[in-house]
Amino acid sequence: MSPSPHAALTYTSYLALDEVLEAQRPRSDEHDEMLFIVIHQVYELWFKQILHELAYLQERLEAGDTALATRTLRRILTVFKVVVAQIDVLETMTPRQFTGFRARLDASSGFQSGQFRELEAVLGRRDEKVFEHYPEESPYRARIEAAMKRPSLYDSFTRYLAAHGYPVDIGRDVCKPTEPSPALQRVLLDVYADDGGEATVAEHLVDLDEGLQEWRYRHVKMVERTIGAKIGTGGSPGAAYLRTTLFAPAFPDLWAVRSEL
Repeated sequence: MSPSPHAALTYTSYLALDEVLEAQRPRSDEHDEMLFIVIHQVYELWFKQILHELAYLQERLEAGDTALATRTLRRILTVFKVVVAQIDVLETMTPRQFTGFRARLDASSGFQSGQFRELEAVLGRRDEKVFEHYPEESPYRARIEAAMKRPSLYDSFTRYLAAHGYPVDIGRDVCKPTEPSPALQRVLLDVYADDGGEATVAEHLVDLDEGLQEWRYRHVKMVERTIGAKIGTGGSPGAAYLRTTLFAPAFPDLWAVRSEL
């Protein structure tokens, strides 16, 4: 039943706290299962916020708006720091404490996080293997597919550079993965030499790429210290797969030019 349109707005009703605080439903009597659930729900809330900010960031970049693009990037970077810091809380749970309720997770796995897969697609990942975890009629599959067909964040960045007069090719097929481009790297060297707002945006994108890689690394180490080399929840490959995702940059050209600056 929807609330009365004349009901007074309260802190609880505005934040829908009744629904939020009833969303933690442990499947065991183990004390630490509540922490596990809360941490992962908070992750999903932050992923939602990051996706919200990335959509706005792409809009501002394509409009050539340096000030708001820079401000939005700083917010995203701050959120990523919080996301990484949450791992410290999760690591207060010992392997034995996790084992106490792990079997209750059944087929569920972090690999099924549709929002994180969508985030990867926004950042440029184009890999249909991710659909193995999502049925064809799944709404998350539709969202990931749509993100893979739209310009990535890096495409929006190149359009931003074009809007500021830099000679970049903005006609690439956005459905394909981002590949290193010597031509774009030459343009980026000019961007850094000019040392203006465009260079600041470029550096914040490097910060974002580094922040994502930091989160991946901390996530791998957390999984290793919790379950070692065991198969992950839901039959996922666990740490063995996660290690393969390390140090793969989302924006390869921004890293390639470092040795020439």
